[in-house]
Amino acid sequence: MLIHPNPDPVALHIGPLSIHWYGLMYLVAFMQFVLLGRWRLRLPHVAAKGWTREHIDDMLFYGVLGVILGGRLGEVLFYGPTYYAANPLEIFKVWKGGMSFHGGFLGVLIAMSLWARKTKMHLADVYDFIAPLVPLGYAAGRIGNFINHELPGRIASADLPWAMIWPGVDHPVHPSPIYQALVDGVLLFAILWWFASKARPRLAVGALFVLLYGCARFFTEYFRTPDYEVSFAGLTISAGQMLSLPMIAVGATLLYWAYHIQKPASR
Repeated sequence: MLIHPNPDPVALHIGPLSIHWYGLMYLVAFMQFVLLGRWRLRLPHVAAKGWTREHIDDMLFYGVLGVILGGRLGEVLFYGPTYYAANPLEIFKVWKGGMSFHGGFLGVLIAMSLWARKTKMHLADVYDFIAPLVPLGYAAGRIGNFINHELPGRIASADLPWAMIWPGVDHPVHPSPIYQALVDGVLLFAILWWFASKARPRLAVGALFVLLYGCARFFTEYFRTPDYEVSFAGLTISAGQMLSLPMIAVGATLLYWAYHIQKPASR
């Protein structure tokens, strides 16, 4: 059995300024977006669509706004409306953690639609380009959750080698942020990076991301203490699972459309 290292959430003090590990993980996420994006420019089928380094840098600005605004609003609306209504100033304390992936996902979709309109790029091509760049950034955010000892897992057997004593919890738990960083992040990245390494029908890469993330998140939520649970078709599922079900349905539908319905000329 392991013990959570419980590090100081503040990485560095510069005078009155405190730089938190959680914020640094977002910086890591944005940096890998740029680096992986430039790597994708080397692929012939990507370069053929006219992508440039300037596009990546410009998209990053829109993406950062989408992630931060959407992620925080998603946390407020999906997970803690009552708490934040009673403590509105807490909404702005993003350094404490509390960012909803599903909210950030919607925020990025909106931000990229605005960017695509500005640049006259096809929106589906934009989603296909950025999809493989998202999972490792997500993994970095989950590492930030782990450092902040947020999102403790469900009760785990003390015999499980990686069961963990979590700060403020009096029983062993699954280290769920690590599970999600590995499954929803690293594993999903490996699959998408391979899939996107060859030319695919338009929107196939973006659709696969939506489908696989929904499935991965639905699975890893079984090991995470739910923010709240709901009953659905006679089954009890967590908030994260409930929000992932539409992603699974939409992703599967779009993937089918990409391969079987859209006209070949748009591929």
